[in-house]
Amino acid sequence: MAYNVEKIHPYNTTESKKDQVSQMFDSIAPNYDKLNGVLSMGIDKYWRREAMKVLYQFRPKHVLDIATGTGDFAILAAKIARPDQVIGIDISDGMMQIGRQKVEKQGLNDVISFEKQDCANLRFPDNTFDAAIAAFGVRNFEDIDTSFREILRVLRPGGVFLFLELSTPEKTPIKQLYEVYSDYVMPLMADLLATEKRAYEYLPESIAAFPQGKEMMQILKKNRFTKIRLRRLTLGICTMYIAEKPIEKGLKY
Repeated sequence: MAYNVEKIHPYNTTESKKDQVSQMFDSIAPNYDKLNGVLSMGIDKYWRREAMKVLYQFRPKHVLDIATGTGDFAILAAKIARPDQVIGIDISDGMMQIGRQKVEKQGLNDVISFEKQDCANLRFPDNTFDAAIAAFGVRNFEDIDTSFREILRVLRPGGVFLFLELSTPEKTPIKQLYEVYSDYVMPLMADLLATEKRAYEYLPESIAAFPQGKEMMQILKKNRFTKIRLRRLTLGICTMYIAEKPIEKGLKY
């Protein structure tokens, strides 16, 4: 099944969504962290920390950070959840290069590593990780169902899949304020601060098309996750999804 968000591409070209997303993030990588902080007014740091509080409860030893980007989520996981290993994967070499520099600067090379991988075709064996995490990357997946099945496969039974995604607030007046911000303020700020304006036009388009709330919970259930729950953050601007791989003997993935 194709979801609407899978049809939203950064550029109007014939290339696949995966290739376009990779190109887009390579182009904005040098300015990504600065611009992301400005556009979110720094509140994304709070969202990530809230997610790490949940991750810590699972005491994971091996963590997969999907769509790791410049490595902020991986670094936070290493510091708060304190696993033995965090592997960050992404399809953008440009973003991961910045992530590697951050990790080296913080002395976390023994814990965090990076690999260029597509989450729809992971190269890890079954049952490798205790946790899979993602911050604001699922809406960029070219094939959500295939990616979720791959994430389930590489998780150990009882492992957790925890991800954050931007979402559209449902209640007034925050809904109207958010629409003004995403439709007018965000593109203006991106135009002033970034060389790749289209990347920040794609952002609100992909958020609006992304399956949210109960719809996303149904997608997780369809792909055989269990114990699925969500938590809305900052009046619904961000949503945290938490799901687990079932513990069933003889279950094939």
